[in-house]
Amino acid sequence: MTKILLVDDSKFLRLATGRALARAGYQVSTAIDGEEALKKDPATAGIAVVAFTGLSQKNAVRLEQDGTCAFPDKAALGLDKGSEALLVALAPIMRELKLEVPAGALAK
Repeated sequence: MTKILLVDDSKFLRLATGRALARAGYQVSTAIDGEEALKKDPATAGIAVVAFTGLSQKNAVRLEQDGTCAFPDKAALGLDKGSEALLVALAPIMRELKLEVPAGALAK
């Protein structure tokens, strides 16, 4: 099962998005912010970090240097309208990382 570390400072979005990812078939861990997400813990070192931020482009270089493999822009995903756009955006990221995309993540 593909593991995702979901980072979002909004408790509501962490819960809602985390549930959607879990329903799609991902194993989800969450973090409240980048500092919490990027700890150098060997137990979590292999988990893909996808940081949701409204400042994606501004912080792109720093996020990449810190080990974040993807940082979708919240506004572009329309998370207030559901999780479908997130799942669609996440699938190619997972494939690029050579990680399994759960079958539930591809269903409409």
